[in-house]
Amino acid sequence: MKITYKNIAILSLICFVFTACTDEFIEVDPKGTALEDNYYKNAEEAYNGLIAAYDPLGWNNSYVVKTGLLNAASDDFFAGGGSPTDINEMQVWDKYTLNPVVGPQYEFWNRNYSGVFRSNILIEKLPEVPMDDALKARFMAELKFLRAYYYFDLVRLFERIPLITAPVPTSEIFQVEQVDKPVVYEQIEADLLAAIPDLPASVDLGTEAGRASKAAGIAMLGKVYLQQEKFDQAATQFSEVNGTPGGSSQFGNSLLDNYADLFRLDNEFNAESIFEISHNSTSQGQWDCIACSEGNPLSIMVAPRGYTIIDESAAPSFVSGWSFNTVTPSLVNAFVQGGVNDPRYATTIANIDSLEQAGVLTYEKAHENTGYFLAKFAGKEENKTEDNTAPFEINFPTNEYEIRLADTYLMEAEALVRGGINAARAQALLDAVRERVGLSPVPATMESIMQERRLELAGEGHRWFDLIRTGKAEEVLKDRGFVEGKHDALPIPQSELEFDGTKLEQDPAY
Repeated sequence: MKITYKNIAILSLICFVFTACTDEFIEVDPKGTALEDNYYKNAEEAYNGLIAAYDPLGWNNSYVVKTGLLNAASDDFFAGGGSPTDINEMQVWDKYTLNPVVGPQYEFWNRNYSGVFRSNILIEKLPEVPMDDALKARFMAELKFLRAYYYFDLVRLFERIPLITAPVPTSEIFQVEQVDKPVVYEQIEADLLAAIPDLPASVDLGTEAGRASKAAGIAMLGKVYLQQEKFDQAATQFSEVNGTPGGSSQFGNSLLDNYADLFRLDNEFNAESIFEISHNSTSQGQWDCIACSEGNPLSIMVAPRGYTIIDESAAPSFVSGWSFNTVTPSLVNAFVQGGVNDPRYATTIANIDSLEQAGVLTYEKAHENTGYFLAKFAGKEENKTEDNTAPFEINFPTNEYEIRLADTYLMEAEALVRGGINAARAQALLDAVRERVGLSPVPATMESIMQERRLELAGEGHRWFDLIRTGKAEEVLKDRGFVEGKHDALPIPQSELEFDGTKLEQDPAY
């Protein structure tokens, strides 16, 4: 059993910060606000509010899935899909033709500010809730971790954003001004430093899987320091999580022996997982309410379109999907060097075109088809859920790794090399990741560390952030249309700028 993110009715009555309300919503009886004011009376109601704060992590409204979007923006994947306008938010980021009206920015803005808003409500209410002090301290730590997480996404994606640390009255929502990045990072650091002491060293995987642990808090702080090029501090945090390279950390994390086991649905929340976003197949998401699903639509999105198996003994058991996130020749070539396949290739990429040529399957050549598909997350027939009334396509229970140990190994190695701190430990960290898949050592340079991140984490939504963080985005993405100083951030959603009296300002680059 894992944590089930759910919408709490009491919070769904409130118009989220910087999200336009419909006329119908504005006319709702204001009793809803009074109900919210009086809601948090005991530990159970506080827990409901906490789970509501986790809820936006798994949002996938209109198939605008964070991992799929970030993949399409990188050099490793195209948008793909059925046509040049299929899930247009993904298409325009792929081609860097996005603008304040058209792009993925609204969904990122809404997801993360909704998370901030929900966290802020309970952070304010929790001190007065009569409940066990230790449990209250843990809830507060999780809320501050979550607020830090949401703001870390926002500041990396938008740069200059409003910083809101308490519930804002409706009359003041559009008076909030943007702040510079250092101010946001200061708040993120403060939240994580406050959270870490009271986060649990481990969580009960039977009832709490998906909730933040001490390792998750420390690793997130390391990421925040690394993003700001505070290399000493980043390396210190990552070393707390990583322990001895190749061994078991103080929190019980270790690299799995078999890379492919990371992506088995029956192996979620494994020893390598540090923070994982939970999805399940038991919700009732429907075609007319994609947002109602707690499943992960990425599994159907990345599976080959029109997929038909001829020889079951030779063809992967993929479901027929929608052909998003087709793999670029650049990533294929990175996996296949000197005619030798990286051992992670078979788990990550499916060469469907070659299998069709061998006569074991057929598939539809959709938009931006390369013949290569993201096998790591593609839905399989054996994982379809047909035991409820919801369509299986949008209810795959495929979790997402937000942070896993190989990721933190390589981030620590990056901090050590860029900071000129401890070359021997950087080498040991890189060696451990490669040894897990049977690869011999290579010198721990920035080039080799970034190449290792590309292959180890392919398709997991890290590549675009890596390119931006290391200043390589323009060099790598210029053929896509990427412009330095503009496309290293998203525009503020135009819908947020159209309210009378708003103090929000658009990025001048847009």
